[in-house]
Amino acid sequence: MFVFAFHHELLVEVIHCCDNWNSAMPNPMRQKAIEGLQAGDSFTYSRIFKKEETEQFGDMTRDYNPVHYDLRWAKVKEYDRLICHGLLVGSMICEFGGQVGWLATGMSYKFIKPVYFDEKITCTVTITKIERSGKAEAEALFFNASGEKVCWCLLTGRLPQSHERILLEQIVTEGDPTNKLS
Repeated sequence: MFVFAFHHELLVEVIHCCDNWNSAMPNPMRQKAIEGLQAGDSFTYSRIFKKEETEQFGDMTRDYNPVHYDLRWAKVKEYDRLICHGLLVGSMICEFGGQVGWLATGMSYKFIKPVYFDEKITCTVTITKIERSGKAEAEALFFNASGEKVCWCLLTGRLPQSHERILLEQIVTEGDPTNKLS
């Protein structure tokens, strides 16, 4: 089950999405992008990272740091278990970006605590600034199930302008065929 929460000032709307999501209804993040995003809008969602995903990520990126694969190495680095790739966890921001049509221009991460396999991570992305040109900034905070902050990210990018939001709405009206989260 995914939980998307939108926050703007004191307004909070929570929408629960599940595996049998009604595909006739657009993804809530995408719908908010069509309506127009504002500074203060916030999106929260969770994910659990599996060992297989870390192995696939390592293959794609060629990051074979033993801290992800060899328990002896992880213990030498003072971790109890193997850890997920930090950028794999950080990639949770891509769900936000992909759903709202954010075109990234920069990302700055701080990895605070390790993330272990099968650990639930919750990411909250909050838009902090939007210029008239569509240039925007956002902050992403990542927490484990114990409520500990594991990662922080500052994002910069461009949000869809009005003519792009019209096209996005048309894509959704057509069934949003390339969006596996619709």
